[in-house]
Amino acid sequence: MTITPDAELLNFLRTRRSAKPAMLMEPGPSDAQLTQILEIAARVPDHKKLAPWRFIVFAGGARGQAGDVFAQACVAEESEPPSETRIIFERQRFERAPVVIAVVSRAQNIPAVPEWEQVLSAGASAYNLCLAANAMGFATAWITEWVAYSPMVREAFGIGADERIAGFVYIGTAQEPQADRDRPLLSEHVTYWRA
Repeated sequence: MTITPDAELLNFLRTRRSAKPAMLMEPGPSDAQLTQILEIAARVPDHKKLAPWRFIVFAGGARGQAGDVFAQACVAEESEPPSETRIIFERQRFERAPVVIAVVSRAQNIPAVPEWEQVLSAGASAYNLCLAANAMGFATAWITEWVAYSPMVREAFGIGADERIAGFVYIGTAQEPQADRDRPLLSEHVTYWRA
């Protein structure tokens, strides 16, 4: 059997990159595109079909409502009173992109499926989310930042004690082409084991 490489797909994977959230703008994905993106995000390795992840979508006015939570958490949780500039930034944090999706890792205590495998599945879902959006022509940024670890934010978003925010994926249209960054040298990170 002859395997024919998909040159277009390989080039897409070879050249895709993240965009800074501040570089994202409208348009974002339509409802139909967003559904497709989420369906693809859910197609990841998942030992025992546990779906050890879930998604929280922030679009439209929900982004500003999340920003209110961030501003309140910033005031309550910072050791020093934040500046007005910082508070304004926190209120607008999710408004840097048309859509933001929280990927929540929810590993279950199942001996047959180690927690690590479930966490990796959540990470794979976040990356698939990025790839699906990128394949549709959107730019993405997968980041966490302090809000992913804030007790007030976690409570407001309904994050359980056994859950963790794997990251927030910002989705929008890039204002300008994104320059590539230096990539690791494979010779420093790859070995071939031989007995």
